[in-house]
Amino acid sequence: MEKKIVFSENAPKPIGPYSQAVRVGELMFLSGQIALDPQSGELKNASFAEECTTVLENLKAVLEAGGSSMTNLVKVNVFLKDLGNFVEFNGIYEKYVQESKPARACVEVSRLPKDVNIEIEAVALCKE
Repeated sequence: MEKKIVFSENAPKPIGPYSQAVRVGELMFLSGQIALDPQSGELKNASFAEECTTVLENLKAVLEAGGSSMTNLVKVNVFLKDLGNFVEFNGIYEKYVQESKPARACVEVSRLPKDVNIEIEAVALCKE
């Protein structure tokens, strides 16, 4: 199987030596997304809701660039700085995965890149 690097101008450029996503066959492995604005590179974190929405929109942009969508998510890993935000996160997340709820893990971590409150990575199904 061929490995294909996925890149979207509508998601933040990687801030390290990694790709936004990698496709192998019908699977796409998405790197963790944080709340960076794709155009300015600045954090969009005035509120936890804004941060969550930005992360999910970035994830959606990478999925679309790789030929997939939120409906085709298979597995999602969510990293929260504070599990006290779990209920608010679920309310926002549910709007993005209404059609097809993927498997998911959600854990509290002590620190994330740029001291953000949330990071999400995922695996999705892709068909050309």
